[in-house]
Amino acid sequence: MDRRRDRVHALLEELKALLGDGGVIEGAEVAQRATSFWDARPHQARAIVRPRTTGEVSRVLAACHAAGHPVVTQGGVTGCSMGADAQTGEIALSTERMRAIEAIDPIGATATVQAGVTMQSLQEAAREHGLLYAVDLGARGSCTIGGNVATNAGGINVLRYGMMRAQVLGLEAVLADGTVVSSMNHMLKNNAGFDIKQLMIGTEGALGVVTRVVVRLHPLPSSRNTAMVALQTFEEVTTLLGRMQREMAGTLSAFEVMWDNYYLAATEPGGHRPPLARDYPFYVLMEAEGADPAADAVRFEQVLEAAMEQGLILDAVIPQSESERRALWDIRENFEFMMANRTTYLYDVSLPIREMAGYAAEVQASTAGTWPDGRTIIFGHLADGNLHLFIQPQDDTATHAASDALVYAPLTTRHGSVSAEHGIGLEKQGWLNRCRTAAELDLMRTLKQALDPKGILNPGRVIPPP
Repeated sequence: MDRRRDRVHALLEELKALLGDGGVIEGAEVAQRATSFWDARPHQARAIVRPRTTGEVSRVLAACHAAGHPVVTQGGVTGCSMGADAQTGEIALSTERMRAIEAIDPIGATATVQAGVTMQSLQEAAREHGLLYAVDLGARGSCTIGGNVATNAGGINVLRYGMMRAQVLGLEAVLADGTVVSSMNHMLKNNAGFDIKQLMIGTEGALGVVTRVVVRLHPLPSSRNTAMVALQTFEEVTTLLGRMQREMAGTLSAFEVMWDNYYLAATEPGGHRPPLARDYPFYVLMEAEGADPAADAVRFEQVLEAAMEQGLILDAVIPQSESERRALWDIRENFEFMMANRTTYLYDVSLPIREMAGYAAEVQASTAGTWPDGRTIIFGHLADGNLHLFIQPQDDTATHAASDALVYAPLTTRHGSVSAEHGIGLEKQGWLNRCRTAAELDLMRTLKQALDPKGILNPGRVIPPP
């Protein structure tokens, strides 16, 4: 034990010399930080290293590789699957000092950024050039571009712009032994050999540490029309989705569905003010963005009016100001208060849209049968088949494992996935074989062994042992 402690001490002294003042923090300064956005317990890492450049990341990983010491990469620590939650003894590699927006090319519509740049910072910088960074989600102020890449982030605009994988043109990453792989492509088309960046996107830092990224930008829309509507059945929700996609001519950017249990929880006393009555079965928050403010507003309202006249939409509210629009989105995005003083298990699943209603009903019935005093809250990005669930057992004997079984088991027969956009991390690793074949898992292990033979990068995460 003393010998191991001496080796770790020597490694940390080496890292301090490599990174200089403030590059390594230890002890009480580490414990003062929360484990993650979702876990207020003190940070468990042995130390947090904070490089500023790809070169420094390379030197850190080379030293840790030589020592065989585990490293967990951290961005904004907003992930929901414990993938970046450092365990006792691990070294956390934080990208918090890698926040440079290196360049924005308004002609090629690209941005070159370091991995620690926050989503909101990039969105604001792009907007100054009349451009849009299209990936968007509620944690925009904290989550980082590197983390977006690592988890293949989705969010509210996927149906129009695609997930993070569709935004990344090039990236730079450091392998476990310190090797720098730079593929900073700025072109939409580059079919010269294997696309190396795809090895890193969505792999949660298990194959390498992303340090710099080239992302696509899009023209900034000049019109935006928003509405929250109420509907009676899930079939009518999907009918409305199809109609909006067709009649809004490709400008529909968001279509968020909320079951009544979500809306009731979001608008309970102490929560958000309900813009619509609280007794409808389904609520949808939708947004369309275009290039002709006057014409787009007319078309948007005409589509909604026609749907209401036919009885498809039961009630609707259209915001008349940005503050009213923001209030609608707060209902969908600001839900932390729902979890206050309640044990809450968070889930992020994907399945065919046609299977959603049956799946949701089954999970609600099984959780109610297991924990009669608990509640199930369901909402999600309908158009891309992504549902989020909060299970709140209100039972001191409840376990996360029991809740997992109720949520994940019904996905198998419906050909669903245990993760739509939040990754696998530590939390879902035992369920990965329900949505990936044995051959796929073996290939994942082969890639891990080839790129990280000592297993120091985010060890024990994502890929289950054979």
